[in-house]
Amino acid sequence: MTNAKAYKGLAMEGPIATWYTRNTGRDLRRFTRMANRIAARTPRDCRVLEVAPGPGYLSIELATRGYPVTAIDISRSFVRIARQNAETAGVRVDVRLGNASAMPLADATFDVAVCSAAFKNFADPVAALNEMHRVLTIGGEASIFDLRKDASADDIDAEIRDMQLTRVNAWLTRMIFRFGLLRAAYTRQDMEKMAAASRFGGCMITNDGIGFEMRLAKTH
Repeated sequence: MTNAKAYKGLAMEGPIATWYTRNTGRDLRRFTRMANRIAARTPRDCRVLEVAPGPGYLSIELATRGYPVTAIDISRSFVRIARQNAETAGVRVDVRLGNASAMPLADATFDVAVCSAAFKNFADPVAALNEMHRVLTIGGEASIFDLRKDASADDIDAEIRDMQLTRVNAWLTRMIFRFGLLRAAYTRQDMEKMAAASRFGGCMITNDGIGFEMRLAKTH
């Protein structure tokens, strides 16, 4: 049975979206690192799609590097915030409202798809992978960046310290990791099974700090 709700947990709207935007925006280094990693293997004329961009920080980093970027999010608040952030940064990002599991985008439109810190929240993750496969060109690649299920408490504490949060927000973020994000996170085996069940048919996973990157190639 198809899950009627496209995401797990609370809707990222209103004050929740604003709080998330403010706190993730305190330290943009991880978005810079992800953008650099993608740019190192992606020609400048490639069309990039970010799925569930949230406040749009990664999309903006990629657009700053000269890529034509489209971003799609199910949160109306994040669509508005990402558009504002892109305008403030002086770059063009085509931010649209839509569901990762049923994207209102044409087939074979993009050369690269990326999803950061959102995949674990999708109600139908295999459908989301299939949608990424559909909108990619042959030879295109998707990258999923997310939290590792086996990330240690010490590693998470170090990550939170780097976020430069206030004491209250650091405590709240630690609780969110412990009681929300880690419980929702997938194991490597989970990700490999989902990739195998998708139209991609397989993946390559590498660990990166408290997270991982899963790369999937469209070969057919």
